[in-house]
Amino acid sequence: MSTSAAAALTATPNPSAAAAAEHRLPIEGMTCASCVARVEKALKAVPGVQSAEVNLATESALVRGAAGIGFEALSAAVEKAGYTTREPVAANTGGHGASATTAATPAKRAGSEGWAIVVAAVLTLPLLLPMLGMPFGQDWSLPGWLQLVLATPVQFWLGARFYRAGWKALKARAGNMDLLVALGTSAGYALSVYQLVAHAGHDMSHHLYFEASAVVITLVLLGKWLETRAKRQTSAAIRALQALRPETARVRRGLGEFELPIAEVRVGDLVVVRPGERVPVDGLVVEGRSEVDESLLTGESLPVARQPGERVTGGAVNTTGLLLMRTSAVGAESTLARIVRLVESAQAQKAPIQRLVDRVSAVFVPVVLAIALVTLLVWGLASGDWTQAILNAVAVLVIACPCALGLATPTAIMAGTGVAARHGILIKDAEALEVAHRIDTVAFDKTGTLTEGKPVLVAAEPALLDRRALLAASAAIQHGSEHPLARAVLAAAQAEQVRSPQASRVQAVAGRGLAATVEGSELRLGSTRFMQELGVDLGALQARAEALQAGGRTVSWLADVSAAPRLLGLLAFGDRVKDSARDAVAALHAAGVRTLMVTGDNRGSAAAVGRALGIDRVEAEVLPEHKAALVAELKRSGATVAMVGDGLNDAPALAAADVGIAMSTGTDVAMHAAGITLMRGDPALVAAAIDISRRTWRKIRQNLFWAFAYNVVGIPLAAFGLLNPMLAGAAMAFSSVSVVANALGLRRWRAQR
Repeated sequence: MSTSAAAALTATPNPSAAAAAEHRLPIEGMTCASCVARVEKALKAVPGVQSAEVNLATESALVRGAAGIGFEALSAAVEKAGYTTREPVAANTGGHGASATTAATPAKRAGSEGWAIVVAAVLTLPLLLPMLGMPFGQDWSLPGWLQLVLATPVQFWLGARFYRAGWKALKARAGNMDLLVALGTSAGYALSVYQLVAHAGHDMSHHLYFEASAVVITLVLLGKWLETRAKRQTSAAIRALQALRPETARVRRGLGEFELPIAEVRVGDLVVVRPGERVPVDGLVVEGRSEVDESLLTGESLPVARQPGERVTGGAVNTTGLLLMRTSAVGAESTLARIVRLVESAQAQKAPIQRLVDRVSAVFVPVVLAIALVTLLVWGLASGDWTQAILNAVAVLVIACPCALGLATPTAIMAGTGVAARHGILIKDAEALEVAHRIDTVAFDKTGTLTEGKPVLVAAEPALLDRRALLAASAAIQHGSEHPLARAVLAAAQAEQVRSPQASRVQAVAGRGLAATVEGSELRLGSTRFMQELGVDLGALQARAEALQAGGRTVSWLADVSAAPRLLGLLAFGDRVKDSARDAVAALHAAGVRTLMVTGDNRGSAAAVGRALGIDRVEAEVLPEHKAALVAELKRSGATVAMVGDGLNDAPALAAADVGIAMSTGTDVAMHAAGITLMRGDPALVAAAIDISRRTWRKIRQNLFWAFAYNVVGIPLAAFGLLNPMLAGAAMAFSSVSVVANALGLRRWRAQR
């Protein structure tokens, strides 16, 4: 991976500045979508806060605002809303800043709450004996006082969490799942106590409803426990990435080697990596040759060769040889830390559709309370059976839980971004993931995206100079340039042992070429468009250039414009098409996506590559500023456009597209402008990213359908007396678990071949 790739894998260029303006806080005590809305409202009310996004699935808040906002102010706002937070704990970043907070609270609670479910089940099962014996004609009813003894600890000890959270919601003049459960089960419990006391001395065991309240609490506890365990699996990608960080590194200093904690390794240190060890830091190979496994970072299943002068990424596994590398990045600046931050940021953000769900959830609980009250009054007044009226109202309160609504979108986004990261696709934000499912047009840059980006000089045709003089002048102009064509010319000159003179006043002409003074002559090197603008007659080599371009070659011209413009010669370059490019285009076509190639290269070369790959439309000789205009034109025509590129000149088009997709082998600017970064330069990942987005969107729609369906169907059934509280409790618990389980299906995604 290039240095630029490592540098770009962060949401903000300056981590320290980001830390001052951005907080990620763990939030404890949230149970449903109503809780999310209340915490967000409280955080947004803090002076200086610009935005706050609370995620129920990760139980965290992402707060952005002025640099002066402190943890104390945010914590006070959260506590006033009825919830708790704590000072974020930095993950191991080698002492150079926190890459993320450790929001592992769901994982920790999954084990700690298991005992409560077991105790609740042990106390509740005897209350269900009459129901179990009824099909066999047996009366296994327990005495009323014994039912009271069994139900009371379930109601007020194991169910205390619902009272605490419900009371906090009431104090904040809001409602949540806990309030609904507390009200519903308390009503059932109080009715049973009333029946027991009012008819003391009579056998009222058949007219008590302790089992309903106890079963509801037990089922809700079980549902939350299962939900917590399932949510832990949605964050498996983050934990897998974090696990790649070795704790120590073997550093060579002076004449010795020392095993040091990662926090003590500094940029410039020499690090020894033995076969079978995980690379502890980013660095440049100084000695040794080996193959490293970067599969968990890039999704590439095969090890890649590394030799002196090449970069190795921390977290990769050294497989065969001993490597000595010079450290280039540690801690929060390492590629791995940046990847973790990027994935965490995407998982913490909200998709646009979730904001609609939040607005529904904000009024959900008050509406449910009103429906329960109407149910109670209508049943009681119409039938005179207030016992049945209370039970029906309890069923309404219990089934109407907004948990599933709060989990429907974030769990799917966590699973989708997680599986994408495991396959080398980094999605920067939830909006990019949501929008990508609508993509129907993909525009590719050519060089470095569909081709290897490593052109070689295949022809040097002189007009007024001989070949060596043409190479010397061209190399002089491009000396020190990092452009792929420049490197090809310099490599050819070196191979043929051509010495180039010194160039002065070298200047890049955007989208056209280079201008320089070489030995007193004003030389220009660049595209056909550049030559035409300069008035250079290309006639002498026009036929040869057309033949080369028809064969897929890229042609550059060298001219002397000191007096009358004179053509000195042409250079032709060949760039091999990537092995997976044709399959990538075919996969997009199979998905119903139209393909374009937008390049500054000449028409002949671009057309040849387009034909070879089966691309639908080719736009050649496009200037960098016109790429963005072309993307905007496609959008105006009604297309949802993804732009795929890797160069500086692609950045405007990446930003203009509905979704920008950048290759990590490209420039920093391109990756900052893109919503999706591909960790390896494989165009096949474009189709994979769209497929993941479509599957994630499908899961979101399925989850929202079921979340709403439970309530749309369940509340009327409960209100009309067709659903008893125990079945309502089971349905409510199952709704949350089923939504999370459905999202987890994304973890089985595999790229189509």
